[in-house]
Amino acid sequence: MENGISKYSYVEWFSSDEIYENITLWQSELNFIKNEQLFLNELVQLYVPQLSEKLIVEKSENVIALLKMADKELDELYKMVQTHKNQLEIMMDHINQFKMEKAYLQKHKELIMAMKSYSENYRTIKSEIFKIIATVMKKNKGLINN
Repeated sequence: MENGISKYSYVEWFSSDEIYENITLWQSELNFIKNEQLFLNELVQLYVPQLSEKLIVEKSENVIALLKMADKELDELYKMVQTHKNQLEIMMDHINQFKMEKAYLQKHKELIMAMKSYSENYRTIKSEIFKIIATVMKKNKGLINN
């Protein structure tokens, strides 16, 4: 201890039940997002062809590209979560494998951050899609009323 400052690090330990609950929740969220992405893709395909303004078309093409990337990331993230679930036995087998358990917990923490990051990015993309669709619907409504 130098200068009266202690150097402790906090390590959070998850129980195998907590890890299993996290993984199950993640899988449920990812399945919901997958279905939602199918809906959003159909929605975009329905409304984007109606766009005529160049700026909105360019913005929608960017958002569509981001949605496709998010779909690809979703598949990769789902595979990582499934692999993590398959390896949960490391935590439940009552065999002291400290290095493997520590690595597993580290991977769990990384997945927590990956899920959070993915969710935030996906929400942003979804918000942009809704803004574009709302713009198209307003323009169509204006055309119908005239």
